[in-house]
Amino acid sequence: MHARDVMTSPAICVREDTPLTEIVDLMLKNRISAVPVVNDAGALLGIVSEGDLMRRKDLGVPPERSWWLRALGGKAMLAEDFVKAHATQASELMTRDVVAVGEDTRLPDIARHLEHYRIKRVPVVSGGRVVGIVSRANLLQALSLDLAEAPPHPNTSDREIRQQILDTLAGEDWADTAHLNLVVQDGTVYLWGEVASTSHARAMITAAREVDGVKDVIDNTRTTQVLY
Repeated sequence: MHARDVMTSPAICVREDTPLTEIVDLMLKNRISAVPVVNDAGALLGIVSEGDLMRRKDLGVPPERSWWLRALGGKAMLAEDFVKAHATQASELMTRDVVAVGEDTRLPDIARHLEHYRIKRVPVVSGGRVVGIVSRANLLQALSLDLAEAPPHPNTSDREIRQQILDTLAGEDWADTAHLNLVVQDGTVYLWGEVASTSHARAMITAAREVDGVKDVIDNTRTTQVLY
């Protein structure tokens, strides 16, 4: 399986000039732990995470730096910490050296990225634009299918079904695809994520079943939100 098969799409993003207060509100409202920062064309510029927010001076939490990192970084690292501590908008707070993957990046490779860089999620980029995000939760969802001996590699029809379902939901005012993830395996649709009510879950199941090629829908959604 690849990033395109499990990513949450679209990813909730902000711009460089988005005020810090707006970013905090966005993260709290959507109960997410990070937001990619993009330009007008949707290109990835950075990411703001809970870790970055914790370095704000008004929280009174000093940045944690090991002695050898301080020694290597010197005054430049101290200057960076100062800017982040006094940040008022995304461009001043975001981490610029972002680990990202492509739509065709294999899940084992993504897992290695998360482990190596000690991060919780990676933006997915296609054609220079952020098209989704893959989190640890997405990887666990895919792993659960493998453990259940589901077919490990979705075919073209599965990917077309997945995209058609996402496109259908994107056109419905009641649907919140930013908190939904779905995987299609051999025509069976597996739904994960948060829904506002059981009525929303039933509506998503109905929408999925109406797509040609869908054999069954397995609902794993819940009404409590999960950080990504």
